[in-house]
Amino acid sequence: MSHPQSATVSERREAIRAHAATLGIDEAYISALVETFYGRVRADAVLGPVFENAIGDHWPDHLARMKDFWASVTLNAGRYSGKPVPAHKKHASIRPEHFSTWLALFEQTLLDTAPTAAAVPYFMERAHRIARSLQLALFGLPGLEAETRA
Repeated sequence: MSHPQSATVSERREAIRAHAATLGIDEAYISALVETFYGRVRADAVLGPVFENAIGDHWPDHLARMKDFWASVTLNAGRYSGKPVPAHKKHASIRPEHFSTWLALFEQTLLDTAPTAAAVPYFMERAHRIARSLQLALFGLPGLEAETRA
């Protein structure tokens, strides 16, 4: 393969997929992960009501969208074209503390289901990045408002 900076989009996509495959990550695992994780989310005392309020009876659509999302994030599948920030902003019941609960439940699901131990940090690095980005978009930086008034 070419040097990473000169690799084509196709070559980079194939390298990402090949690396994920060495970790045991494929479409079948992503599907199982999403189904298992969101089953746990729905049963969670804290997250369950938040998600039920947001998703209602649209779970099949949400699960399909999340499978596309995680395939795009981990396999560079390019199937997700949603807008997560506006989708989350319209739900006033989302609180900053929900993100740590979500991340802990996601990590536990990975620990229970991942095809290899190395798949856990591969997903979690991305999950943390996504959570930070959403938290920043939804709630800003803690203390920033106080700093700007000083």
